Amino acid sequence: MATRDIVFIALFAALMAALGLFPPLMIPGLGIPITAQSMGPMLIGGILGARRGFLSMLLFLALVAIGMPLLSGGRGGLAAFVGPWSGFIYGWALAALVIGFLIERVWSRLDFVRAFGISVLGGIGIIYGVGVPWYSAMSGMGLVEAFTGSMIAFIPGDLIKAGIAAAVIVAVKRAYPLITPQLSRSRA
Repeated sequence: MATRDIVFIALFAALMAALGLFPPLMIPGLGIPITAQSMGPMLIGGILGARRGFLSMLLFLALVAIGMPLLSGGRGGLAAFVGPWSGFIYGWALAALVIGFLIERVWSRLDFVRAFGISVLGGIGIIYGVGVPWYSAMSGMGLVEAFTGSMIAFIPGDLIKAGIAAAVIVAVKRAYPLITPQLSRSRA
């Protein structure tokens, strides 16, 4: 792995930590915070690609696991990985991987619409696909009840985050093409 790749991985793990500086907004009765960090996997996977994006998220999660208070609200440590909302955290690394993989496939024809669709699929679909079953198991709710009664309230905000991420991904592609995903560089 090149030094540049290591720098990007660390830099984007730091970006994920910086997104945690925004205080979480708790919805009464749900116990799941609305955070800016859920936009992180969209940005990280979309800009770095699958491999570097996934490694960046793993680095971030490892730092949280060893106790660094990098999650929104200053949380960190192993306890962050066992709460009712922890499934969403597990979904971050997978989301960055999937988003990066898909962005790499459309890099040469990437536009806002494609970036938005991929951000929605990975940043909402994948994260909810991991987080909702976890929340359902931890809260004792059924899957449908966990989604319709609890998670559906988060979708409008997550769509806004996907739009912001898509705009940034496309802008970075145009302004700083040196951060091209790995597969695109090998094809070009």
